[in-house]
Amino acid sequence: MDLILEGLWSLAEAGVQLLLQPFYYISIIVVLLIYRRQVVLERRLFHVRLHSWGLQTWRTVLAGLLAGLAVSVVFVFLGMNLTMEGILCLWAVTIVLMLFRIRYLCLAYSVGILGLIQFGLNLFPGFAGSGFVGDVVRIVRELDIPALLCLVGLLHLVEGMLVRWQGASFAGPLFYEGKRGKLIGGYQMQSLWPVPLFLLIPAQTTGGVLPWTPLFGGDAWQGGFGLMALPIVLGFSEMTMGLLPKDKARISSGRLLGYGAVITVLALLTAWWSPLLPVAALAAFVLHEALIWLSRFEEQQRSPLFVHPQGGLKVLAVLPGSPAEELGIRAGESIVKVNGVPVPTKEDLHAALRINPAFCKLEVLNLAGESKFLQRAIYAGDHHQLGAILAPDELAPAAVRLQPLSLLQLLRPRTSARVVRGARGATPAPQREARAGGGAPAAADGPAAEA
Repeated sequence: MDLILEGLWSLAEAGVQLLLQPFYYISIIVVLLIYRRQVVLERRLFHVRLHSWGLQTWRTVLAGLLAGLAVSVVFVFLGMNLTMEGILCLWAVTIVLMLFRIRYLCLAYSVGILGLIQFGLNLFPGFAGSGFVGDVVRIVRELDIPALLCLVGLLHLVEGMLVRWQGASFAGPLFYEGKRGKLIGGYQMQSLWPVPLFLLIPAQTTGGVLPWTPLFGGDAWQGGFGLMALPIVLGFSEMTMGLLPKDKARISSGRLLGYGAVITVLALLTAWWSPLLPVAALAAFVLHEALIWLSRFEEQQRSPLFVHPQGGLKVLAVLPGSPAEELGIRAGESIVKVNGVPVPTKEDLHAALRINPAFCKLEVLNLAGESKFLQRAIYAGDHHQLGAILAPDELAPAAVRLQPLSLLQLLRPRTSARVVRGARGATPAPQREARAGGGAPAAADGPAAEA
């Protein structure tokens, strides 16, 4: 009973510690800025809002809390040697990396880099440095890299499950410039989860000793135990033009689960045989980058899905609560006839809808190429395209330029999309370029990224 009370007291102290640290709030603010940026892009491209950045932020914060509790329960049996100085060191490296790419928020990069630095320092055991350098050297030497690598692996296992659960639901449609300058439709899938961790650490206390010995920490557990709060961010960003978001999320989820399993095994082997440290540390970010490269390569090889077929209009997205959603129209399907009239262009669609302003009948080709016939009354105030966002055509006035996204760019979301010339010779008024890398990296940086 005393051990349970001591554990609850340690949990309460860790909760207060979490609330006093700025990093958890910083991560929530970064999440909010990314979702706000997504809404700004939707308004500029489609003049509507498909998502609520407030609701998205709340859902990811709640999911991150559940993920953090799950990982914390596992670490009750694994344990970790971690100090407040170690946490500051991790976050310092992470913030510096984040200035270059948002996706470098991922713990795999900071832990991998610190693991290699620690390995290099261990090659020169006599080097201690002085002053600030000496403090940094000491902190890096004391980091429990095998335990941190195990944490990276477990977090990616949890992330894989979160992507399977929420990855597709936050996908935002965008217009991209495809090969040879042609505009095509696609999705930017981005989700970030602030994850508060409560890690079991050895501590010198006057309380009881654990009835089990956690895997990491060794004899240090004989002096007692405590809990330490460690706020981190899990993130996922994918760009897809050749698959539906749910299919892309399923593929990415499987690969994240595989990556997490590999890193977890390497971390456990490193705890058993320390010379494996540089291999495990290097694998943490090399395999992570390999996932990004593989996803980008596959995306380049696929045929675009969201382009208009001959004699029809491809649906890129459907507004929530719109007539199109009530009719059962899905992203990736094609509208071929409205009120019995073929609709090869958007102008034809608008004209066909005006044939009967109170009612409409549609012929739609589903993803299997089969026809389905839909009908519905039209009411005042309904969206002029029934709530269907169509893939871009040659007259689309703007598209998103893909490029890496840094923290500084998140603070300037109201940039316009890049202007393209209309096929009929109409030249839109000049606007500023959009710096839309797509959340935690997009295509130019690699579409599969966890922050």
